[in-house]
Amino acid sequence: MSETVRAYFEAFNHGDVEGMLACLSNDVRHFVNEGQVRTGKDAFRAFCDHMSHCYREELTDMVIFEAEGGTRAAAEYIVNGTYLATDEGLPEARGQTYRLPAGSFFSLEDGHITRVVTYYNLADWMRQVAA
Repeated sequence: MSETVRAYFEAFNHGDVEGMLACLSNDVRHFVNEGQVRTGKDAFRAFCDHMSHCYREELTDMVIFEAEGGTRAAAEYIVNGTYLATDEGLPEARGQTYRLPAGSFFSLEDGHITRVVTYYNLADWMRQVAA
């Protein structure tokens, strides 16, 4: 199942939302750092649209871990980003760049991701874009 997670991240780095959606189950649950849980591909697509408006990001230094049995996986990586447009409730965007360690956790079933949980240090991001 790590192939599915790898394909998900490859699509992310290419800005390919449809490719990311192809890796997800129809009822995927998306747990966003400091945010609400979103359920389903439509909610995930809306999240991606918002993110691509406000941020340009590439993930590097990727390490993917898979649990025995292939039903769970995790990834650790660095987010290399540019803050493009001011996101509600956050500092004003002025094209600031940031580099942020992050991680994601996945549940998988029948070759699709059923749960995505993403974590990063929001305070660290705030410090970087405030500088």
